[in-house]
Amino acid sequence: MHEILVLYYSRYGATAEMAQHIARGIDAVDNCAARIRTVPPVSTVCEATADDIPAGGPPYATLDDLQECAGLVLGSPTRFGNMAAPLKYFIDSTSSLWLSGALAGKPAAVFTSTSSLHGGQETTLLAMMLPLLHHGMLIMGLPYSETELLTTTSGGTPYGPSHTAGTDSKRPVTGEEKALCVALGRRLARAAVALLDQ
Repeated sequence: MHEILVLYYSRYGATAEMAQHIARGIDAVDNCAARIRTVPPVSTVCEATADDIPAGGPPYATLDDLQECAGLVLGSPTRFGNMAAPLKYFIDSTSSLWLSGALAGKPAAVFTSTSSLHGGQETTLLAMMLPLLHHGMLIMGLPYSETELLTTTSGGTPYGPSHTAGTDSKRPVTGEEKALCVALGRRLARAAVALLDQ
């Protein structure tokens, strides 16, 4: 069984919901399973500590999750056109994996959610790709053969799925956004299988 890591940070739940839809796409591919992980929040004033097991939701990610995965899907809400600090903090801790080349050659993709339609979805997706490129991962997006990219009036980009949550973060994930999440999960899992079965 090939495990694909779906690693995300979510504050209000939209990014977490997207992760679930991506996991459905992964799980739909033979011999693949999604491993869903999150990261703890960070403090702006001191080194924060968190219990090893969160009160709710998926477990916190470890470097072993990255080492063991056959592929990675990375998700974050947008913070001023960039990934959220908790996810960046975790990614910054992966130097040992970079030195060993543990992620080199594995497929990877990204997803995001924003408050507004033009709130930095594409810049956040591109920014999340940068550390993955440094790790030597093979970046995947969504082709326009996923026709929802042509019809969506909310989220969705060729760089990865996105969601427009609204200023109150209560706008539901649309059918098109869900379909693009599932498509990305399926696409990445198929790529991982193809690479591993060579």
